[in-house]
Amino acid sequence: MASDSLWLEIRAEAQRATVADPIFGKALADTILVRDDFAAALADLIGRRLGANTAETERFTAFSLDAFRGQPDLIEAASRDLQAIVLRDPAVAGLLAPLLNFKGYAALQAWRVSNSLWRRGHTDAALLFQNEASNVLQVSIHPAASIGSWVYLDHATGIVIGANVAIGDEVTMLQNVSIGRSSELPTRSPRIGRGVFIGAGATILGDVSIGDFAKIGADTVVTTDMPGGCTAVGNPARLTNCPEPAPA
Repeated sequence: MASDSLWLEIRAEAQRATVADPIFGKALADTILVRDDFAAALADLIGRRLGANTAETERFTAFSLDAFRGQPDLIEAASRDLQAIVLRDPAVAGLLAPLLNFKGYAALQAWRVSNSLWRRGHTDAALLFQNEASNVLQVSIHPAASIGSWVYLDHATGIVIGANVAIGDEVTMLQNVSIGRSSELPTRSPRIGRGVFIGAGATILGDVSIGDFAKIGADTVVTTDMPGGCTAVGNPARLTNCPEPAPA
């Protein structure tokens, strides 16, 4: 699987880092080099991020590892999310730094575990993951949301994604974004297409559809459907830079 080759790359980076910095290498030995595979390492990292004490860390780690072992597609999605960071962030030179240090990545993978628990009927455990990710990482994603892969939560502080929101593949989202239902139509949630970019502080509310490869500017408020390929700016959102219609 793709995650297996990714894991070999991560281990190679960790080994090089250990040689270059033996002090940092001690931490890498505990978190990366002693693990059997990517699933075990990621489960351990989620546990360390969310757990406030040893018992909580072990509990979050066990839930995560059980989800990854039982549903290999989750760990494959996690590997694609990690690669997305390297592809889209020019400041990132390898896989190790975002895996260890980017809280948006940790929050997204904690959501993948919570969503698995939710779908299997373990709602209390799922909401526990959401609550701790919100408290510790400042990212609150409801377990009933739907999120594709190759997704990048950049900076991530203040992100809120409500129940039943649907987010497609290859989406990039910056800090302080809110996506959820509106008071006018509380039974319907936004649907975000593939390759959408959502700028810092943007708000998307209600029964709205955002087309593929749309861009939503910083602090923009979207409450109506948005065509693919367009850019939305302002409050209320206005469209600009829409693609020219194909000739008849």
